Amino acid sequence: MANKWVYLFSEGNANMRELLGGKGANLAEMTSLGLPVPQGFTITTEACTQYYEDGREINEEIQGQINEYIGKMEEITGKKFGDLENPLLVSVRSGARASMPGMMDTILNLGLNEEVVEVIAKKSNNPRWAWDCYRRFIQMYSDVVMEVGKKYFEELIDEMKAKKGVTQDVELDADDLKELASQFKAEYKAKIGVDFPDDPKEQLMGAIKAVFRSWDNPRANVYRRDNDIPYSWGTAVNVQSMAFGNMGDDCGTGVAFTRDPATGEKKLMGEFLINAQGEDVVAGVRTPMPIAKMAEEFPEAFEQFQNVCQTLENHYRDMQDMEFTVENKKLYMLQTRNGKRTAQAALKIACDLVDEGMRTEEEAVAMIDPRNLDTLLHPQFDAAALKAATPIGKGLGASPGAACGKIVFTAEDAENWNAKGEKVVLVRLETSPEDITGMKASQGILTVRGGMTSHAAVVARGMGTCCVSGCGDIAMDEANKKFTLAGKEFHEGDYISIDGSTGNIYDGVIPTVDATIAGEFGRIMAWADKYRTLKVRTNADTPADAKKARELGAEGIGLCRTEHMFFEEDRIAAFREMICSDTVEEREAALNKILPYQQGDFEALYEALEGNPVTIRFLDPPLHEFVPTEEADIEKLAAAQGKSVEDIKTIIASLHEFNPMMGHRGCRLAVTYPEIAKMQTKAVIRAAINVKKAHPDWTVKPEIMIPLVCEVKELKYVKKMVVETADAEIAAAGIELEYEVGTMIEIPRAALTADEIATEADFFCFGTNDLTQMTFGFSRDDAGKFLNAYYDAKIFENDPFAKLDQTGVGKLMETAIKLGKPVNNKLHVGICGEHGGDPSSVEFCHKIGLDYVSCSPFRVPIARLAAAQAAIAEM
Repeated sequence: MANKWVYLFSEGNANMRELLGGKGANLAEMTSLGLPVPQGFTITTEACTQYYEDGREINEEIQGQINEYIGKMEEITGKKFGDLENPLLVSVRSGARASMPGMMDTILNLGLNEEVVEVIAKKSNNPRWAWDCYRRFIQMYSDVVMEVGKKYFEELIDEMKAKKGVTQDVELDADDLKELASQFKAEYKAKIGVDFPDDPKEQLMGAIKAVFRSWDNPRANVYRRDNDIPYSWGTAVNVQSMAFGNMGDDCGTGVAFTRDPATGEKKLMGEFLINAQGEDVVAGVRTPMPIAKMAEEFPEAFEQFQNVCQTLENHYRDMQDMEFTVENKKLYMLQTRNGKRTAQAALKIACDLVDEGMRTEEEAVAMIDPRNLDTLLHPQFDAAALKAATPIGKGLGASPGAACGKIVFTAEDAENWNAKGEKVVLVRLETSPEDITGMKASQGILTVRGGMTSHAAVVARGMGTCCVSGCGDIAMDEANKKFTLAGKEFHEGDYISIDGSTGNIYDGVIPTVDATIAGEFGRIMAWADKYRTLKVRTNADTPADAKKARELGAEGIGLCRTEHMFFEEDRIAAFREMICSDTVEEREAALNKILPYQQGDFEALYEALEGNPVTIRFLDPPLHEFVPTEEADIEKLAAAQGKSVEDIKTIIASLHEFNPMMGHRGCRLAVTYPEIAKMQTKAVIRAAINVKKAHPDWTVKPEIMIPLVCEVKELKYVKKMVVETADAEIAAAGIELEYEVGTMIEIPRAALTADEIATEADFFCFGTNDLTQMTFGFSRDDAGKFLNAYYDAKIFENDPFAKLDQTGVGKLMETAIKLGKPVNNKLHVGICGEHGGDPSSVEFCHKIGLDYVSCSPFRVPIARLAAAQAAIAEM
């Protein structure tokens, strides 16, 4: 049998997400639950993939099935495309298997033309509604299918409103809208060069192609990259008969959540607009009223809607985000999905569902997106400063957190200013999907229009960026980059502060403070710790970082970068003396000045970790990173060394390397200058001895990590030096102290010869930043120059430095474990690159049998949760 490319809503169910997309599967599920869903059909994600394989064409087989299903839909509805008695009008919406809010565009009222609009005007006795539908359809079709910008049409609407002396679209009458429709069609012809299509089937094929095409638009690609959605998934297309919310005052449209998406509180929350179409609520063109008002306007429909909410939440056992329309007081459900929510809400909802007996602990842990936890750890305003400040305006608190920065008015400016190191707040009339990169570059987002379900609100919540939406008191002048609020004119570059939890807006700078974690966080984390098997450590070089990480649940330090300790004023001078020394004795004398500092640092770290493991990596960067560049510093060093400025400059020049990432660094420094490794060993061991004496009940067992090893003989050489020095220190102290010497696996050759290296190493730790760099042959500092071209060409779907390349780098990691563990059954293995805090990378580490992951302090909770989810997925 030929492939089945199209399904009626009555033929699918919720388990068919991969084929029907999230929206299509949920429409099918609601249909099978007997809910009032306008009927239609879904064109599968496979058809989208086929469209790209066929060179961006819809092939005859798929077109044939679409036409067949139009016939079936006409039978179900009793209406026909283009019919002058009972015309069928449809909406066309995208629906990928993962929700991509605002990424794919909707077309409503498809099937209208000059003749059909007259028919529905006459039949409904409501010409205003008919022409409103037609002008909307022309506008959406032109924008989404033909890519004529929205703004041309919006300018025509604004001109018409000004001419009529009105402020709202709803105040325009049928004749105004009819005139607008003909202006829109003229605009279409001027931009495209052909007449606006009249044939509904031609309109539909154009719309379906546009949905497929939009899967590959730049903003969809950015969203997918940020949210780990593979390009290969494709999107489905849903064709659904129209329900009209804009036929008059007994109609309306709304968006609602069964629980509060910002706090998780169990109460119906949402927004509703009378005499409007769904796009008006989501696009934030008019500011809507709260859903409770619907009870007054449409009591029967509201009661039915409350029952539907209950049915859906009980069925999906999760908070639902629904879109609906009321046509002539009758309720129609257009979509439901598991609602996007803030981190606070996610934790509360998960715990409440367990308490309500709807979910198990394991399911509750699995429900939470680990990346979402980031937002819990985000800054809030300083309480004292906030108390003293008076808000100058208020919008809706659409995405929590606090932001302070300089005002910018375009996404492009936000990116440019951010690149220069400026903190910015993006202020817009309303955001649209093309603003996404600018939104990412901003501390916060402030919009004049739009509700809690507008594009800005949904996307900001997803990104964890602070957002205040719908502040209608702002008088905006985007063209001149200024706005007025509370009688004051604000320009680009002025400071503003916004609170995404309360919606308050403040003039000037309010200092922010780190977030504090409370409430359900501890409960979820306790469950996560109960089910995970992978340990979570942190990358920390200072006692303050180590303390923060311990508060967030870190079980040790997986990476302490000792070089970070050398850059403080009093230490760098001595280290530079070491670099510029001529003899071993001079070098040792300079290193002896540094030793007490290093020892003090290590003691503070051991104290902060209270007997948990601490892995200390010996000096890694090339020496040229430590030498002075400023003339005054060079003179100071020359004086200290008793050398001329020229001598020092010659030494600095001699340290220059053509490719320092692969140059004189890591264990190569210890081979050339053994005295550096000896000094660091003394500092580590002396610190451990002192802390062990002070805390006999703690397990103090230093882990010394030799970086950048590529050959077992190299490790053996450096390890011998470390062991001799350490053993001498321990003997002199007359104390028992265990320690380990291991290595970082960050060169492909080390992974490939791990069976040899494991004979000398007590542990392996994958330094996946360098391992990724060496495996791809990309410099991580320069890859940004060409990676975007790789994303555009679909060579890569994401940045291999952010998300572990499981195919190549992952294979090297697996190889190292398989070779190393049989040779040394005590070998423990971890990861300490940036990937240690990325959820999909943590899952991979669990799968290949690592003992721990190590990540930056604020990512520790993310790693704990991801590790638990990986373990639960295998149960």
